[in-house]
Amino acid sequence: MGVTVRYSIVVPAFNEEAVIKETHRRLKQVMDSTRESYELLFVNDGSRDRTLEILKGISKEDPNVRIIGFSRNFGHQVAITAGMDHASGQAIVCIDADLQDPPDVILEMIAKWKEGYDVVYGKRMKRKGETFFKKLTASVFYRFLRNMTTVNIPVDAGDFRLLDRKVCDVLKQLPEKNRYIRGLVSWIGFRQTYVEYVREERFAGETKYPLKKMLRFAWDGITSFSRVPLIISTGIGMVLSIISTVTFLAILVRQVVGIQPYPWWVYLILLNLLCLGFVFIVLGIMGEYIGRIYDETKNRPLYIVSEKAGFHNEQEPNELHR
Repeated sequence: MGVTVRYSIVVPAFNEEAVIKETHRRLKQVMDSTRESYELLFVNDGSRDRTLEILKGISKEDPNVRIIGFSRNFGHQVAITAGMDHASGQAIVCIDADLQDPPDVILEMIAKWKEGYDVVYGKRMKRKGETFFKKLTASVFYRFLRNMTTVNIPVDAGDFRLLDRKVCDVLKQLPEKNRYIRGLVSWIGFRQTYVEYVREERFAGETKYPLKKMLRFAWDGITSFSRVPLIISTGIGMVLSIISTVTFLAILVRQVVGIQPYPWWVYLILLNLLCLGFVFIVLGIMGEYIGRIYDETKNRPLYIVSEKAGFHNEQEPNELHR
């Protein structure tokens, strides 16, 4: 675990060579202003560029920098989890490396934490540099997810947040493989509040969340915290069953009285196709939940650490976690 510090700043990074030096500079400037002990814990999520090389150079010059390097890309949520697993601070802050979340806001979060709050999350009041489509879909998703679950997941809030040590310790005990951190933080409770901020444009580089990943992330959030898709599919199944029965009876009646304009089997084929399509939808939804059960039963490690730097008590490389 290393020497206990006041604050741990967890920074997941994937192909961020264009911004990582500036990220370190701004975070160091902010944390130095607190005049309290801290560590900057960068998690290299299998970057294919010079991100890890640059971080190693930074760690040689800054004793507050810690580096965790994955053996491959395990994903953003897993990288955050790894950072929290290795963090030794009394308060843990998660922030992305792209500088869209301003490091200065960390000071506001710390102030709220000192007031007694256990979780302080950043609430985005404005999102600069993002398309109308992305803003719209993000807004719809957050509100849709909130209405789909019994967990009060804050809207317009990402993973940029401060967690008290006891909250982090509880999160480390949750065994999910398909992790949705912001949902888990809401689920465990504790005293929570927020600070408002304006999300900036990406400082450099390209977004790591294109539409495909955003859709996957949204689906993770829904299936991790809601059974509503299963309930909806059951309801649709009942409605379609009733419609199918009534339609079949109507076809038979029309056929008997001789007013059927088309062969009855045409309607049956169309009806069968409709029902078959619905069956595949239901099987897909059920398969997603069953797949998650399968992931949990395999009990594979959540991530693999191939190398570390900057830790006081460094473990052997190729660590398996969870």
